[in-house]
Amino acid sequence: MTLTILIPVYNGSKTIERLVARLIELLNSQALQIVLVNDGSQDDSHQVCLAIAERHPSIVTYVDLARNFGEHNAVMAGLNYMVGDYVVIMDDDFQNPPEDVKALIDTAKTGQFDIVYTYYARKEHSWFRNFGSRFNDLVATFMLEKPRDLYLSSFKCMNRFLVNEIIKYRGPYPYIDGLALRCTRRIGKVQVHHARRAEGRSGYTVRKLVRLWLNMFVNFSVIPLRVSSLLGLIFSALGGVMSLLVVVEKLSHPEIPIGWPSLVVIATTFSGLQLLMLGLIGEYLGRLFLSYNQTPQFVVRDAHNVVERPSRGEHA
Repeated sequence: MTLTILIPVYNGSKTIERLVARLIELLNSQALQIVLVNDGSQDDSHQVCLAIAERHPSIVTYVDLARNFGEHNAVMAGLNYMVGDYVVIMDDDFQNPPEDVKALIDTAKTGQFDIVYTYYARKEHSWFRNFGSRFNDLVATFMLEKPRDLYLSSFKCMNRFLVNEIIKYRGPYPYIDGLALRCTRRIGKVQVHHARRAEGRSGYTVRKLVRLWLNMFVNFSVIPLRVSSLLGLIFSALGGVMSLLVVVEKLSHPEIPIGWPSLVVIATTFSGLQLLMLGLIGEYLGRLFLSYNQTPQFVVRDAHNVVERPSRGEHA
């Protein structure tokens, strides 16, 4: 069995060398490939990753992206270069202990799962990241029909079958978990330890978290459009009932003046709702336009120690 470890690297120059060394120490007894994907880091991650690839040419494949595309796009790039029967995706900051990789692989093999997610007794993220994760989990349960007891962790293991299905996706806004959930229900989970960041801080900003949420919300479900239709029906019915009430009240009490404040409130409410729904439809159409315009998932500036060329690619 060949095992691939896929690590998207973003400003991880202070940790990635130690992480790779530890992974090789733990897993070099089996056929091992480590794929490092530099996602437009602003520090010297490129030089560090390149030195690692030169030091371990038979193990480390290094993929340098032309700019920052985001974590899921970087993972998609790395999946096109993996050669293993299984791939473990993990962060570059030691929050996913290398010692837990074996537990993921063993669970995937013994349970014959296509994907195995990790979950934690305690997460060492900030309250903001934990809140975002919980919100993302609730939305995924509703939008993607995710099992309620499943946590969509970034530290996970997939087999070759699922990877081959995922990399067929050509859109510019990939969401790995959404792609996985629409392909399989052979899903396992294993509890692991979540450590504090060894260096630096999370690269996820509010903007990136919102963009990730929109990828799931818009790209992998038409439920928002159905909800907008339902809201339209509800508000239309409500407007009809309110109109009848106004007529009845005016007929029974002709002296009551019709006030403009209520009209302003109603007009503002309905205008806001219409703009919201138009914006939602515009988001769908905009993403269709960008896909039709062949906006790339990723652009590879250079790749080193490639064992097998990707089956497709949006290379520079």
